[in-house]
Amino acid sequence: MATWKKLSLLLSIIPILLLLAYGFKTNPREVPSPLVGRQAPPFAVVMFDGSHNSLEQLLGKPIVLNFWASWCFPACYEEAPHLEAAWQAYRDRGVVFIGVDIQDRDTDAKGFIDRFKLSFPNGPDVQGKISIDYGVYGVPETFFIGKDGTIHYKHVGALNEKVLRAKIEEML
Repeated sequence: MATWKKLSLLLSIIPILLLLAYGFKTNPREVPSPLVGRQAPPFAVVMFDGSHNSLEQLLGKPIVLNFWASWCFPACYEEAPHLEAAWQAYRDRGVVFIGVDIQDRDTDAKGFIDRFKLSFPNGPDVQGKISIDYGVYGVPETFFIGKDGTIHYKHVGALNEKVLRAKIEEML
């Protein structure tokens, strides 16, 4: 009887170990988003400066929608200068950048914006609705939305200049 118990315990542990091994092997950056190629979920956000932005009012322009947080270190800190540089390079070509701060305190978020001298619009996702609608499961995550409102590409993790420029050029 003890042998059966040991065998059944061993057989029940094996699937768990296999699942863990698969999870450690899987790169979360390679998990495809079901939103790519589909219409972007509508959003409306009140920016830290009091202005309002929504997908509806931005349609017709390429959009870089970046989800971030001040506590997201080092990834958000690494990508912030690249986002600002790309914004400066592409804003005159009609590309819109929107930063969505999630699960953060306003004072910390504003400090982050000041630290990196971010001049593109940023606002908090106060109730988490935008993050949920976009399926954000960590920060940073960035969505590249075409002029027609279709999600062109989703990037998980810190963006670099090369990826930013390539994806923006594809949308233009």
